[in-house]
Amino acid sequence: MAEYYYLLSGLPDLKLEDAKESVTTRELRDMIAEQDDMSGRDKALLELFFLTGDCKNLLVLLEDNLAELPYGGNWTKTELQEMIADALEDEFEDDPRFPPFMADFVREYFEQKEMPGYFPEDRLMLRYWKYLEKQGTGLVKRWAALNLDIANALTALICEKQGWPAEQYTYGYDESETDPVLLAQLRDIAADSDPVAKERRIDALKWVWLEDETFMEPFSVNALFAYLLKAGMLERWAMLDPEQGKARFRELIESLRREATVPQEFTAYMPKGDGFDARSEGVYNKNER
Repeated sequence: MAEYYYLLSGLPDLKLEDAKESVTTRELRDMIAEQDDMSGRDKALLELFFLTGDCKNLLVLLEDNLAELPYGGNWTKTELQEMIADALEDEFEDDPRFPPFMADFVREYFEQKEMPGYFPEDRLMLRYWKYLEKQGTGLVKRWAALNLDIANALTALICEKQGWPAEQYTYGYDESETDPVLLAQLRDIAADSDPVAKERRIDALKWVWLEDETFMEPFSVNALFAYLLKAGMLERWAMLDPEQGKARFRELIESLRREATVPQEFTAYMPKGDGFDARSEGVYNKNER
């Protein structure tokens, strides 16, 4: 596995109190594109991260085909518009540049967008996680599985409360196969009446999971993937609520860290600050499954 010491060591530390000043994911995309020594395999892996931006941009264009794209992704506005048009042709042939799930979602969107209980973003992201689980390896594959577990479990809890059939809104979900620690945490999160607080708590859980997963490989492509994910979280919260949002997010992270312990032999090598500094026992860890 390649090491990206110079790239990662040259990036700004992701400190929660400085979320407003953190490097943007667009800037990170440009930095990665300039890496001549990065293997094609690693670049393809990181493109899977930027595919989240493409998914969000796709939703924007489905609402307004002339809208400007707010998120950094792999494809331009024109390319996404072409994909949408091709997907809606009577005798369509999917554009080979794009993952098949995107064209499938476009057709689903126009068929079901007016139906009660249809949540386009949730449906698209479930498709994305399934795709990532198949295309990714190692940490990326585990990250996809974690997000599928979270999305399915939270959706199932909503269905349970509303009396809806969970199988219509989840993808292959089986509660008995979900890690009990994660499920307990998600039940507690689902009980929170503040939807913004729920989102922050979910991101905090994911943040600590990423720290756990990259603790022993701080300069690998996995660490770079994790950096992109964490930068995306900070970018989103800085945009939504630059002061209260980041303060509350920091509290959540610190609360989860207090539940964690680090093996004694590792403490001498732990960097200071908000970096890779905890291996959680009280927080869900997919490796223990």
